[in-house]
Amino acid sequence: MPPSRRITLKDLARELGVSTATVSNAFNRPDQLSPALRERILGEAKHLGYRGPDAKARSLRTGRSRIIAVILAESLTYSLNDAVASELLSGVAEVLDAQGHTLLLLSARQMQSELPGAASMADGYIVYGLMPSESLLETLPTQPPLVAVDFDVEGRPSIHVDDEPACYTVARHALSRTTRRPAIINLRLTAEPCNGRITRTHTLLGAEQTITRSRLTGFHQALAEHGIDPAGVPMWNIEENTFEVCAPVIEAILDLPDTERPDLLLCMSDRIALTALTLAEQRGLRVPEDLRLTGFDGIAEGQYRAPRLTTVRQDSTEKGRIAARIILGLAPAESTLLQTQLVVGDTAP
Repeated sequence: MPPSRRITLKDLARELGVSTATVSNAFNRPDQLSPALRERILGEAKHLGYRGPDAKARSLRTGRSRIIAVILAESLTYSLNDAVASELLSGVAEVLDAQGHTLLLLSARQMQSELPGAASMADGYIVYGLMPSESLLETLPTQPPLVAVDFDVEGRPSIHVDDEPACYTVARHALSRTTRRPAIINLRLTAEPCNGRITRTHTLLGAEQTITRSRLTGFHQALAEHGIDPAGVPMWNIEENTFEVCAPVIEAILDLPDTERPDLLLCMSDRIALTALTLAEQRGLRVPEDLRLTGFDGIAEGQYRAPRLTTVRQDSTEKGRIAARIILGLAPAESTLLQTQLVVGDTAP
């Protein structure tokens, strides 16, 4: 081949003695070829300097970019470091990789109300987390498929776990032992910015905006069944599910006088519960003797350390797989509700 000319798909097919469709499948639909044939094609492509089909040309020709955009409620830095979001993205990537699609990550928090130009080429959208602003959703093209994860968009399929019954189950378990001062630590429940105690001046987000509201309903149901008035149970709000943001709120809780400090913390994430556990240990509080804790998510960190966290395990990886399958047309465009599992650890035996 003349070194000055760019190698094309046709050139590679001719060199290998196969069809252009076979070469295309090696890059875009690997499941259509045997591993040996695909390896042979990719090896020769590397030898000849062929980098793969031109994505822009393919998009113009087929009307498809093979790009799937995932719009995250939080910043990209936060999402990639968060165990739950990372598991979801892993599930999405697993399916997209197998089908020869590219993953485009976007942050709704950083985008505000404008869709980046690159995202307009996407063949579909997976939107994850706290519901983005309506103005942002309105900028998304109406034709490509869209799947919402952990919130709802009218007329589009959504993927949830059984948040309300899951929180009812873990709270009922925790309340099976005598509790004098239960408390709840929520994740993003107030309309106004609030990293601390929730008061009557705060407006709570609706169930259509945040899964936190469904989780709170489950907690309240269990409290009422045990003869505890939910209205009298103190609540705190956490703005971001990180140690740095959780710590000041939880420090204030744990530093309350002994007669006011909660003896049970129902936490809406494992990160909140693990932060409380670390800070309680630093203060010499015994868990579970002085303070009992429950979480939500079932992340590995909570199960590897001692005392092991009592929590609810959700399969975030499977949520990502299902979302990707729906977007690619590999599964029906139907809403899905996944079941969770109670994990009884040492923090609330």
